[in-house]
Amino acid sequence: MTHEIKRTYRYRLYPGEAQKAELARTFGCSRWVYNWALETKTKAYYQDGESLSFTDLSGRLTDKKREEETEWLSEVSAVMLQQSLRNLNQAFTNFFEGRAEYPSFKSKKGDQTARYVGTAFDIREENGKRKLRLSKMPGLINIRWSRELPSDPSSCTVTKNAAGQYHVCFVCTEEAHLLPRINGEGGDLEFVGVDLGIESLVTLSTGEKVGNPRWFENEQERLRREQQKLSRKEKGSNNWERQRKRVAKVHQRIQGRRRDFIEKLTTRLVEKFDVIVVEDLSVKNMQQNGNLARHITQAGWSQIVRRLRDKCEWYGRTLVIADKWFPSSQRCSECGHVDGEKPLEVRSWTYSECDAEHDRDINAAKNLSRVGQTRIQAPGDLGKPDAFEVVGSG
Repeated sequence: MTHEIKRTYRYRLYPGEAQKAELARTFGCSRWVYNWALETKTKAYYQDGESLSFTDLSGRLTDKKREEETEWLSEVSAVMLQQSLRNLNQAFTNFFEGRAEYPSFKSKKGDQTARYVGTAFDIREENGKRKLRLSKMPGLINIRWSRELPSDPSSCTVTKNAAGQYHVCFVCTEEAHLLPRINGEGGDLEFVGVDLGIESLVTLSTGEKVGNPRWFENEQERLRREQQKLSRKEKGSNNWERQRKRVAKVHQRIQGRRRDFIEKLTTRLVEKFDVIVVEDLSVKNMQQNGNLARHITQAGWSQIVRRLRDKCEWYGRTLVIADKWFPSSQRCSECGHVDGEKPLEVRSWTYSECDAEHDRDINAAKNLSRVGQTRIQAPGDLGKPDAFEVVGSG
């Protein structure tokens, strides 16, 4: 059985010097329009009590292009500028629906992006190679095709990261095959509880522990040396800029390794289990612990949950997200007795009620698996229905 899904395919771009200059102008205009629209919308609400819609901002942007001071906005693709307004509109939607904080202004220091849709881009053949055409861009841009696109893309986003590397992300529609049940149709569902940690990145209710690769720690010495070299350069000089890119490339390598590891891990979980149960962790609050903040940030817990959510929706698995107040580490997975909160340094103990000996992480994973079974098979038993989120369908 198949169904249609939208997926993003990412590739490396290799623009020429003239194309880099045009992309820099494009990124600048995209960032300016986003920031201008955010400021205009915020001022209109707080000063005039007026809520500006996408159509209102689009009309004001057209007027802005006619002004002498900002007529340079007409030198780039109008489609890309409209997409900046749509991106802001989506940011406000996410804010009002509780998925994100209030939109913030874009900076020159972060990743630079520009989004194209419709006829503003396409893929063309040149000298036997497929290349990217962007509206108002001189020539065609070289792409390193690491894999084939499943269909014609509906949009593309061009990005330049802090290391000076260019990428393009295509959004395509494709057919996703729903995975069959592990125990066959009519068989019991295969449940697994997933406890996220630092020493062991993932602990499963089956008893398996996946160690933390510690991507940052492995590159920390190299990063220290590169940052030390950067501190000795004159800020703003050519040598400083080259060294800044070297530092950024170390960070990019760490991010790439983390992303690759998480992709493989989440795919394995989705292939082996019908229902996956994780805990809704308040990562932002946990990062207030100065001793653990860096380790929590580098672990990528939010990224793991996000990829599990996507893949369960794609492949017909079920993801249960338990409430953050669920006492997974305090409850005995054998008798159900809640033995009270324990310090993080306590990794194993014997429960007073049933004398069962437990590893802290495995016990938490087993409790998550059990509560997932209760949620799927007898949801009324949990009492508070909004305490558990169910994604997908097993």
